[in-house]
Amino acid sequence: MNNELAVKVINTSHHPLPAYQTPAAAGLDLRAFLAEPLELKPLQRVLIPTGLFLEIPLGFEAQVRPRSGLAYKHGVTVLNSPGTIDADYRGELKILLVNLSADPFVINDGERIAQLVVARHEAVRWEGTEALSDSSRGQGGFGSSGTR
Repeated sequence: MNNELAVKVINTSHHPLPAYQTPAAAGLDLRAFLAEPLELKPLQRVLIPTGLFLEIPLGFEAQVRPRSGLAYKHGVTVLNSPGTIDADYRGELKILLVNLSADPFVINDGERIAQLVVARHEAVRWEGTEALSDSSRGQGGFGSSGTR
């Protein structure tokens, strides 16, 4: 079964195209495209270029997500996670990183800094109504579904 989606890409970096690290991976690793190493200070945020320009097919979006190793080991994560790339965006893919640790972190050219998941989405057509159907949760807010 072929479940691959063709996505047009322009790669202006000298790095290979994003790739899955294992056969069952959902995310493609994105690499920093930098002229020189960049120090990300504690609580600093920065847009990191990738050199990639995408044409996502209609009905799909690309989601930029953190890499768990960077988040766990260094406190570096994607600030607007997941960041959405819409099908009509044609600019360079840049990654908004933040350093939530107490230590500076150096980002090097070619370093894997985030992952990209391409997913189908639906368009919403609102249907106005005067009432909603009942559910077991009802109007319970944050934490109302229990702790286990």
